[in-house]
Amino acid sequence: MVSAPFWVPLILLVAALVRIRLGRPVLFWQDRPGLGGKVFRLCKFRTMSDARDDAGRLLPDGERLPPFGRWLRSTSLDELPELYNVLRGEMSLVGPRPLLVAYLDRYTPEQSRRHEVRPGLTGWAQIRGRNAVSWEQKLALDVWYVDHRSLWLDLRILAETVAQVWRREGISAAGEATMPEFRGTARPADAPAHGEGVCSETHTSGIPGDR
Repeated sequence: MVSAPFWVPLILLVAALVRIRLGRPVLFWQDRPGLGGKVFRLCKFRTMSDARDDAGRLLPDGERLPPFGRWLRSTSLDELPELYNVLRGEMSLVGPRPLLVAYLDRYTPEQSRRHEVRPGLTGWAQIRGRNAVSWEQKLALDVWYVDHRSLWLDLRILAETVAQVWRREGISAAGEATMPEFRGTARPADAPAHGEGVCSETHTSGIPGDR
């Protein structure tokens, strides 16, 4: 990993740009499930405005994501504060991306296996389509990583992540500002609900399409 003296000035620079272009708050905090479904507070740079309609409801992602926010996401610079979560042991450099708490009860038992490892800054699904693949494909890729993880695979993912960020591929789903909400995968009526044994705290705020 590149030494801290490189990251600190970069983080401070991006923080200043966010403050100038988007205002306060500079950081975006949100509950996300980690290892074993345990909820932690994810820290990212803010990329969206808080624009609301006349009824006080947040506008759709596409209307709240300005060009500067799109640029931050396309370069993955908005993810830099997650190094704080890595230092706290809540995340790893490589692993399934931490999704919304509200999704916990929507996974099939197989999909929920993505929580058998710590979430990561980047992962197998991120270099195999990122937000341009379906939810089912993305979650299947996460589980594949759980079953095949190794040091060499992690090094490969890190290297390919750099190349993908450079090409700025898979930033959003087709026709979406980010990624549509995960509604769950259809399963037989007699299949057990996923919520058993996993925290299912309700998600109450944040960015529905955040990757």
